[in-house]
Amino acid sequence: MSVIISDSTIQSIRDFVSERGWGQYHTPENLAKSISIEASELLECYQWTPQSPSMDEGHVREELADVLTYCIMMADALGVDMDDIVMGKLAKTKSKYPAEAVRDDFEEYEHRHLNARKTDDDAQSSPSK
Repeated sequence: MSVIISDSTIQSIRDFVSERGWGQYHTPENLAKSISIEASELLECYQWTPQSPSMDEGHVREELADVLTYCIMMADALGVDMDDIVMGKLAKTKSKYPAEAVRDDFEEYEHRHLNARKTDDDAQSSPSK
């Protein structure tokens, strides 16, 4: 198992961007687009599997690195603490999908997932007061 991204790696990314003057282009919108593009390139590594051999592991690792790098840059641009947002989302997801309720029960997971989406949609469509 790997360790979390170190502060020195994050600083190396910042330095890389700064040395090239690319920070001006790294708006949250552009970074979100880049995350999606790179995630699609990662998915492409598995496009035809198991019908054909998957991409070599080195290429997969490079695409994953691109996704992670853009995620780090977006968190940095937004000024959010990656540990805080991941732990906050994990707590929310644990509440939504308690292990004892969904373990080995895809139908229960799907039921909870669809209900959560419906609740989110209802909240977005109701007029604010």
